[in-house]
Amino acid sequence: MQKAYIDALFALASEDKKVLSLVADNGTDYDWLFHRDFPNQFHNVGIAEQNMVAMAAGLADTGMIPFVTTAGAFLIYRAYESIRNDICIGHKNVKLIATGSGMSISNLGPTHHTTEDIALLQSLPGLTVFSPSTPEEVHIAVREAYKINGPVYIRMGMTGESNFAEPPESIYTANCLAEGSDVAICFSGSIGKSVLDAAEKLKEKGISAGVYSFSCLNPLDVKTIDKLSQQVSLVITVEDHNRTCGLGGLIANVLAGKRCHAPLLTIGTNGFAVGYGRQDEMRHQNGLSPDAIADVILKKWEAMA
Repeated sequence: MQKAYIDALFALASEDKKVLSLVADNGTDYDWLFHRDFPNQFHNVGIAEQNMVAMAAGLADTGMIPFVTTAGAFLIYRAYESIRNDICIGHKNVKLIATGSGMSISNLGPTHHTTEDIALLQSLPGLTVFSPSTPEEVHIAVREAYKINGPVYIRMGMTGESNFAEPPESIYTANCLAEGSDVAICFSGSIGKSVLDAAEKLKEKGISAGVYSFSCLNPLDVKTIDKLSQQVSLVITVEDHNRTCGLGGLIANVLAGKRCHAPLLTIGTNGFAVGYGRQDEMRHQNGLSPDAIADVILKKWEAMA
């Protein structure tokens, strides 16, 4: 996803000299290639994430379009006050790009996980939140962010994610990746392939599972949620994020306003994610492997019978 992001940013920077790349000593080859090709549109502020966000707000006031990029754990948690006060209250035209969403910086442990970012950011008024599931969707999200005159947050993984599904017609609309009549599994972000694999395992057990990708979390596709809650017997959310305050919490808020709807099962991290290792190992340890996802859904389904 990182390569997809920088490719999209290269294209925008070549078309519009107001597009800037701000980084916090990220140290990637892509950053230095951008600096080589666009020296006047690149700023490395060093390990000073809060200053970087405040700097972006000032640049936006001059008519520039800053794309601020670093690891999500540092961008969101270190600079949250500046994101809220400098960017969102003034509705500044700044794009916040978090790499390493969820547990994708898996070998460095809990301090480098980004499993509470949606909880913190979706509550900020006027902030558009994208959570693309494939590199192709990253391209779409970056282009859409550029079109929006206001703050945008994009969370993305960094573990060689593939284009495992066709992108939606609109990034604002949930994308149906598999049809199903018994349960509807909703997800966001780079965990999508694991969700599709879990749906196949459920199929083997006789459960027809639809799979829906929500690549935009704010504004949320409420229309699709309303429809699904009336069509299936169980709605499930799966995310590489705290299960109570991310996509699961957003959908719970929608369903809470409805008189009749299918029950909701939320699957995600329970508190802080635990462990170290490869991303697949981390997901296994935290109940987010395809087998673990399928097992939780199967147990809930059997309990409802």
